Amino acid sequence: MVKSSYRVESLPNIGPVMGRALRSIGMETRQQFLRRDPYKVYAELLIKVDPSLCRCALASLVGAKKGVKWHIVTKEAAAEFRRRYPSHEWANRC
Repeated sequence: MVKSSYRVESLPNIGPVMGRALRSIGMETRQQFLRRDPYKVYAELLIKVDPSLCRCALASLVGAKKGVKWHIVTKEAAAEFRRRYPSHEWANRC
């Protein structure tokens, strides 16, 4: 069992649901998450966990990496994801 202060949920914006999703792709600790690119993590989650994840889920990951609230980075994160993955179609809007 991972000590609570090291769990991925100890990061900003990462609650129980996103924590479960991250653990399902092998990220149990905040350090494991912080070593990864949040855009690549989101792309992996889309493929392996839930293809309907919205921009807010992406923003929560980017915000967790930057240490800021998700709503501050939503537009920026969505634009960057579109640049990196131009064929991506958002399944739903948040």
